[in-house]
Amino acid sequence: MDILSVENWDLGLEMPLYIAGPCSVETPGQLDQTVAALVNEGVKVIRGGVWKPRTRPNSFEGVGSKALPWIKEVKDKYKVKFAIEVASPIHVEEALKFGIDIFWIGARSTVNPFTVQEIANSLKGIDIPVLIKNPVNADLALWIGALERFHHAGIKKLGAIHRGFSNFNDKTYRNSPMWQIPLGLKTYFPEIPLLNDPSHICGRRDLIPQIAQTALDLNFDGLMIESHIDPDNAWSDAAQQLIPLDLGQLLRTLKTRKVDVDNPLLQSQLDLIREQIDDVDRELLEILSRRMSLVEKAGEYKKLNNVAVFQMERWKKVFETRPEWAEALRLNPDFARDLFQLIHTESIKKQTEVQERNEQPKIR
Repeated sequence: MDILSVENWDLGLEMPLYIAGPCSVETPGQLDQTVAALVNEGVKVIRGGVWKPRTRPNSFEGVGSKALPWIKEVKDKYKVKFAIEVASPIHVEEALKFGIDIFWIGARSTVNPFTVQEIANSLKGIDIPVLIKNPVNADLALWIGALERFHHAGIKKLGAIHRGFSNFNDKTYRNSPMWQIPLGLKTYFPEIPLLNDPSHICGRRDLIPQIAQTALDLNFDGLMIESHIDPDNAWSDAAQQLIPLDLGQLLRTLKTRKVDVDNPLLQSQLDLIREQIDDVDRELLEILSRRMSLVEKAGEYKKLNNVAVFQMERWKKVFETRPEWAEALRLNPDFARDLFQLIHTESIKKQTEVQERNEQPKIR
């Protein structure tokens, strides 16, 4: 993809790119006070929800188009850039009238290719940055597809926002980070600016610093963080918004990492460690190969004795013991659980293939 870097968006932006502001634009006073406080903390790009897609009806869905003149007023007053979510061509048309600088496509829109295409078509010939949030569910293909649709529409100022993924098993985060997915996106399209949205991942303001720093450690290009002048009384997502003072303190304490190593001695040590990692990875694959050979033997035995491939007691034992073993080895038990979920799924597949071998009816 021929994508322009953030520095070439003609908005005077710096890296890393920090975007902050309230979940929702509520009143002229709330917006003005929040923006004034954020500018005082050095924020140059403000975010604010105008139209809010909600899961259930009768929830607060944003104040709508009447917020756009308020945004134009604070843009002129404080000399800031402004980003909002758009979910339809009508939103695009209304927002452009008031000089909105950056659009983002929300997670609920990204899941629908028809919606994405309609918005992309409405932006043909318009030179404006568009940021695409990942879909609610962990589907990299949908995310890539949305980016491609906007790129095909001629958008070169294109970026992605990682806001986490729905996961009912996650008891810590509102949306699980699942870092491997945004890193997968970056592998496919290294030129696309990638921001992290710790507010929607965490759902709680006390967790935001850790996720924000992790994103920068993983070489993300910036952050989008929700900030409100009075978050406890916010009309939406109160628990995940920071006061501007706390946001400023967070941004000042975050550390950015160098991508390249310019010290020859350090590079030599890093290369040595990586060689050792490669050796261990080969050993891991050899062990997995041996395990799958044993799995096939078990499958043959079950076939000879007319035993079902899937056995619940064995399944339960694997998922009870492996996290315990991992914890004893000072490994993350959740990582072990996820790993053996994959291994067990592949094992079932192998044994099913054994059961089906030479048992397909011959068709004359």
